[in-house]
Amino acid sequence: MGSPILWVGFNLFVLLALALDLGVFHRKAHKITFREAAFGSALWITGALCFGWCVWHWYGSQRGLEYFTGYVIEKALSVDNLFVFLVIFRAFQVPEAVQHRVLAWGILGALVMRGIMIGAGAVLVARFQWILPAFGVFLVYTGLHMLWKREKQVHYEKNPIFRFASSHLRVTSGYRDQRFFLREDGRLFATPLLLVLLIVEITDVTFAVDSIPAIFGITRDPFIVYTSNVFAILGLRALYFLLADVLDYFHYLGIGLALVLMFIGAKMVADPWVHISVALSLSVVGGILLLAMLISVLTRPVKKKEPGTG
Repeated sequence: MGSPILWVGFNLFVLLALALDLGVFHRKAHKITFREAAFGSALWITGALCFGWCVWHWYGSQRGLEYFTGYVIEKALSVDNLFVFLVIFRAFQVPEAVQHRVLAWGILGALVMRGIMIGAGAVLVARFQWILPAFGVFLVYTGLHMLWKREKQVHYEKNPIFRFASSHLRVTSGYRDQRFFLREDGRLFATPLLLVLLIVEITDVTFAVDSIPAIFGITRDPFIVYTSNVFAILGLRALYFLLADVLDYFHYLGIGLALVLMFIGAKMVADPWVHISVALSLSVVGGILLLAMLISVLTRPVKKKEPGTG
């Protein structure tokens, strides 16, 4: 699946969507409202579902299920990514009016990096039979690590790319609207917004190391892996502004994601002996995530009223 025409057409669609997003709908810096975020999120989810229906209709139920399972996994892991973005924005005190610009450019960079990683992964899977079980072991380890270390900390100061950029670039003392670069006294300066963008890109690559092998555990078709990734990522910015105020409520979602990674990893390791259908995989993944969110909502701590309040 995935003729050159499909690859070119899909990527042209993505570039057009990003151009409209950055150049038309969000050209001026402003705080994204809940209504705007809800509309954008619904639009991208609808687009992803319509594309999945086309895959199902033209290429059969097996490919359709693979796409939807990959999309659900990537979307769920993207929500975990949002927790880290929230920590980054709070740590750097990024103004709400320019957060969407960081995420939009971050998504563009993420699409390029994930395309490269998916291409490399497809070559490895095709050439080496042992690579999928190796991916599986890695996912099980990652899931166990997530269970043991659940706090959301961003040690950006330890990253060599961030350290190099912050020490070798002239950085302004504060933010300058939504600009990443500007000239002052004839010299080129970077703004703190550029450093935030670098951290967002680095964070996404780190998460992609987990999510891409997980989808290869569902399908070996690089077009399915790529398109499910892209649609999940394209809706990430709108989803962030939709959920930013309620992310802290889903405190058991991290455990659910860890269990999903462990399940997919175990499936990849056991595949030579035990075949688990894509339909069953989708049911298990969806069930785990729904249960984690339900438990989070039911066990959410109730805030006590302040003395003297009605």
